[in-house]
Amino acid sequence: MSSIFDILAEQRIADAIKRGELDHLPGAGKPLVFDDEPFQSPEQRMANRILKNAGFVPQEVLLRREIASLRGQLADADSDQDRESLRRRMARLAATLAVMRRGEA
Repeated sequence: MSSIFDILAEQRIADAIKRGELDHLPGAGKPLVFDDEPFQSPEQRMANRILKNAGFVPQEVLLRREIASLRGQLADADSDQDRESLRRRMARLAATLAVMRRGEA
């Protein structure tokens, strides 16, 4: 249930949008970028930034990218044999990903 303050804030924002007061703000129309994780220590954020700048990509991300690529190939596969091979490869990658997740939990 919304409080009166939430309702008033939403109304004022809607009015400002109607008047065009928010049209020319810096970054308007661009996606928000959240580089830092708020629940990480400053040391962990720095380590992550160094790894990212060095081009490091976690294994989980690589597996997800490969699975997405295989899905695209599966849609374009011509033969049943190719589709089956792609499905088996995707299943192995998905199983590897699941094992990785269980190990981190």
